[in-house]
Order: sequence, then C-alpha cells, then structure tokens
Amino acid sequence: METVLVIVALIFIAFLVLGAYATVKVVGAAKRGVDRTVGQARRAVEDTTLRARSFTQPGTTSQLAQLRLKLRTSMRATQDSLHARVGEDVTLKESLGLFERLSAHGHELDSELKRLETEPDKARVAALLPELKARTEQITASADALRHAARDRASRFAGDDLDSLRAQIDLEAGALRHWTTEDVTPGAPQGAEGAGTDQEPARPAITPPGVRPVYPWQKKPRPESTT
Repeated sequence: METVLVIVALIFIAFLVLGAYATVKVVGAAKRGVDRTVGQARRAVEDTTLRARSFTQPGTTSQLAQLRLKLRTSMRATQDSLHARVGEDVTLKESLGLFERLSAHGHELDSELKRLETEPDKARVAALLPELKARTEQITASADALRHAARDRASRFAGDDLDSLRAQIDLEAGALRHWTTEDVTPGAPQGAEGAGTDQEPARPAITPPGVRPVYPWQKKPRPESTT
C-alpha cells in the first residue's frame, strides 16, 4: 500500500513539474511576443519622427535625421533578408556573422548621431557632418552589398532549380508521347485466311484506360426509375 502511495505521489509531483514548466514556457513566449511588438512599435514611432524632422527642421537637425533614417533602413532590411534566408542556405551564416560585426559599427554611429541631435553647438555639428556622412555611406554600402549578394544567390539557385526541373519535365513529356505501334509487314496475309488458329490476338497500340476511380467530390448517379 505504501508503495502505491509513493508512486501516486511521484506521478502527482511529475505532473506539477510539467505544468510549471509549460506555464513558464508559455509566459516566456508571451513576454517575447510582447517585447517584440513593443520594439517594433517603438522603431516605427522613431522612424516616423526622423522622417518628420528631415522635412520640417532644416539645417543640421534635418541632415542628422536623414543620416539616421538611411542607416536604420539599410541595416534593418539587410538583417531581415539574411535571417529569412539563412535557414535555407547555411553558407549565409558567415555573411550573418559579418553583418553582426557591421551592426556594432552601425549602432555606434546611430548613437552618436542621436546625441548630436541635442548638441547646442550647431557649428560643431556642421563640421562633423562630412565625416558622419562618409561613415554612414560606408556602413550602408556594406550592408547593401551583403543584402544584394544574398538575394542574387537565392535567385541563381532558384533559376538553376527551375532549369533542372524544366529539363526533367521535357524529358518526361517526351517519354509520355513516345509509343510503339504494331508494324504491318507489306504483303503479309490479312483476314481470316492469314490468321493461324494459335496466333495471339492483336493488341492495341495504346492500352485502354481501366476503370476510373470515383472521387468523393463527384456526384453519385441517380438510380433509374423502375416505374
């Protein structure tokens, strides 16, 4: 009896542990989903603010906003492109590693541009703009190169696969259209006189189709009226 109680207690504890583990996993997934949604909303608000500044506030403020917007747009597009394709092409893992290193420089530049937005010395900001523009161009050019190369690689693989598939389909189509017919020898006796008693009956050139399957979406034929 004590053994049974111990087994029941162990099973109960196991269910409690599994339930707690499942609860933690669900809560963690929900929290990650909320964090992701909040992060996306925050980035969208910040991008909208940058666009507004680039049009409504002339001078260094507008130029800083344009640089930040260009940097963020290029880096985000490259990140999404690489992450979307790395599962299908493992060779992109090296490209993704290079992008992570590039992202460190991008985050550093974005933080510097953001700090300069509140810099009261506009003359100093104007003096730094050429160097900031060069850094932004260098980072975005590298990010664009990675993104375009990944896209071209995916397009090339898709084209090669399509060409191979087309060749296989053409080969199969040619095989389906090829059939042999019974050769008729000129001058050979025909009819009942030329046919032997033990001669096999002539076979059709193409085997007639058998009984066609009935699919569930086909309507059943109505029975004929017996009246």
